[in-house]
Amino acid sequence: MDAQAWDARYAASELVWSRGPNHFVAEELADLPPGTAVDLAAGEGRNAIWLASLGWDAVAVDFSQTGLDKGRRLAEGVDLPGSLTWVCADATTWQPGSPVDLVVVAYLQLPADERRLAVRGAATMLRPGGTLLIVAHDTTNLTEGTGGPQDPAVLMSADDVLADLAGLDVEVVRAGRVAREVTVASGHHEHPGDERRTAWDCLVRVVRR
Repeated sequence: MDAQAWDARYAASELVWSRGPNHFVAEELADLPPGTAVDLAAGEGRNAIWLASLGWDAVAVDFSQTGLDKGRRLAEGVDLPGSLTWVCADATTWQPGSPVDLVVVAYLQLPADERRLAVRGAATMLRPGGTLLIVAHDTTNLTEGTGGPQDPAVLMSADDVLADLAGLDVEVVRAGRVAREVTVASGHHEHPGDERRTAWDCLVRVVRR
């Protein structure tokens, strides 16, 4: 999907993603000391808003201005000890003005060549000691899970992401497949009586040396 298509998708509903942070993002990063962060392909900015609420100075980057505008409205009225900056740009090419402590890439589903650009670009944003966390719909979700993109070309495994990072000086903290429980009727939001199924994501966490 291009930026125009995502603009239309974000404009068509109140929230495409959940209001709170992604479960794995919160689980992996809650204990990190706040610093500077980039939420790459931020969409409506749920992870960036959560980081700013913990005291991070976060930059939300997405090529959909409509998604970013929704995120900015979501952030109004939220107590944010940290700062939030909204940048409309291409996640495969954008770079911050100076190295950051954390980059989050959640569900940026791209064909392999573009994904590699985004993943390597994200890693090079980090200062030494900085953390990169990538969460995405896993390749196996197509046959073993539920929901998510149905195009295998934009799905990935942890091994794919690690291959994208080959040659960069990073330490692998965690890399593998993780289960995410979803409800069939809503996809993202839980309602009583909804059927619960398992979606499969890949999760890669590395630290730049």
